[in-house]
Amino acid sequence: MPPRSRILLLFCCVSFAGILRAASSPADQLRPPAVPLVTCDPYFSIWSTTDRLTDAPTVHWTGAQQALGGLIRIDSKTYRIIGPEPGSIPALPQVALQVLPTRTMYDFDGEGVHVTLTFTTPLLAADLETLARPVTYLTWQVHSSDSKPHGVSLYFDASAELVVNKPDQAVVWSRETIGALTALKMGSQEQPVLAKSGDNLRIDWGYLYVAALRDSSVHQVIASGASAREKFVSDGSVPPTDDARMPRAANDASPVAAFTFDLGRLGTKTISRHLILAYDDLYSIEFFHHRLRPYWRRNGAQAADLLTQAERDHASLAERCEVFDRELMHDLERVGGLKYARLAALAYRQSLASGKTQ
Repeated sequence: MPPRSRILLLFCCVSFAGILRAASSPADQLRPPAVPLVTCDPYFSIWSTTDRLTDAPTVHWTGAQQALGGLIRIDSKTYRIIGPEPGSIPALPQVALQVLPTRTMYDFDGEGVHVTLTFTTPLLAADLETLARPVTYLTWQVHSSDSKPHGVSLYFDASAELVVNKPDQAVVWSRETIGALTALKMGSQEQPVLAKSGDNLRIDWGYLYVAALRDSSVHQVIASGASAREKFVSDGSVPPTDDARMPRAANDASPVAAFTFDLGRLGTKTISRHLILAYDDLYSIEFFHHRLRPYWRRNGAQAADLLTQAERDHASLAERCEVFDRELMHDLERVGGLKYARLAALAYRQSLASGKTQ
């Protein structure tokens, strides 16, 4: 899409941004009331509504809790970087936040370690194939900020709240090996496909996938959130086996899909790790009483194909999103200034995530 077309698109998008009441602090900053994290479509839409990512649980766009959790272990001490749990664990200081058209970037710094956590949803409007994928990448870039070596490991989890409309709905789970990936899969037991209508609803059919490359330094488990986090806090690992007590309600001991990454002894060289969050909704809409598959499935693709392609494209999409964000922000700032550009980046993400590519 040429720059002028992108600017016109963003001019239209900004009309939606009246709800984004930006507070000034300081003059060159934009403080969004909701920070986009996972912004694929109205079903798969997770936001942070606090100034710091560690201040409160993440939520669906309707305001219902859909918690993501993240920890970092530095020299045997654990700190939070996503979410407020465990409450007894301190947060690593958040030192920066940047919201761009396809990426949200948080920076944390403490205990001699700097972490950049990036949520990338490749909303490239000129590439329908990529735009239609219900995929967000989480990428950690970590390095020593005091030039000293540090032992570092990372923890992430996604709660079963992401696959239910109400937290008392029963969920089930499993794990799959897909090529070079290990994927943890969660979904509701009932699977009421397209059974409801309205705005204040969350998806309760289809399946969430959390996936990462198999490696001896990567471990994963489906377990209660409390037990998974406690194990990581105690020794940097996760419980050895998946929780077998299912089906059970999403709010019954809060099952999560959890991954850990052991980075070993960290120096000044940046180490990067990533994982994939994806949602296969099976059917996206009902049209004249006919259930229709999502666009990415139109040629018979399955969840395994979605994840395989997402992993294959990870490096190229990271580069493309970086270039797209840089060029678009430059165009927007040239036309309307820095505040306009930052507001438009929010509007771009919100607008493209408000509908379903079908």
